[in-house]
Amino acid sequence: MAKYLQKGYQRDNKTADYLLKITTMKTVTKVIAGAFTAAAIFIGSNVNAQTTPANKLRFGIGLEAGAPLGNAHDISNFELGGTARLQYGVTNNLALTLTSGYYNFFGKQNTSQTIDYKSVGIVPVKAGIKAFFTDNLYFGAEAGAGFETKSFGSYKGGPEYNKDTKLILAPGIGFANKTWDVGVRYENFSGQGQNYGLVGLRLAYGFGL
Repeated sequence: MAKYLQKGYQRDNKTADYLLKITTMKTVTKVIAGAFTAAAIFIGSNVNAQTTPANKLRFGIGLEAGAPLGNAHDISNFELGGTARLQYGVTNNLALTLTSGYYNFFGKQNTSQTIDYKSVGIVPVKAGIKAFFTDNLYFGAEAGAGFETKSFGSYKGGPEYNKDTKLILAPGIGFANKTWDVGVRYENFSGQGQNYGLVGLRLAYGFGL
């Protein structure tokens, strides 16, 4: 991320910054875990049957929220977006997925650097699988590309850099029934010497086609 840092800048207190990041990650993890549990309980009344009937298509629309990690945490504290997902049941326990939408990393102000970072948008296109290990709980894995709509790390009054395309790898777990799908994942973006990630929560409404 050195391309968008002001020349000659050094952190005044690396230890304090590191501890702050660790504390933030722990807090975010607890919040997401709590939200996942609450959502599972809330929609638990509809727990009949899996959402992967063989040879059937489903479509879902989801709301995404996440906590940026790594280099992304330097420029943003929060990610919000929406995605659409097409799902095809290979068997009653395994489905293929195709997901796309939009993520927005809200830019933050770094007072120690006097830098006001711009928000960054990413359009993900991911293919993946959902493998159910009980009637409603599944393991998910996705891979694809993320297309930046604005150069990552740009700040107001600073230079503009080239927009990049990132490799996306995203493992996760989730709970799904005939109507609702709630999942937690770690999503990593890599490429062009610049890597970052997020811990994300997706709450989606789905239906058969």
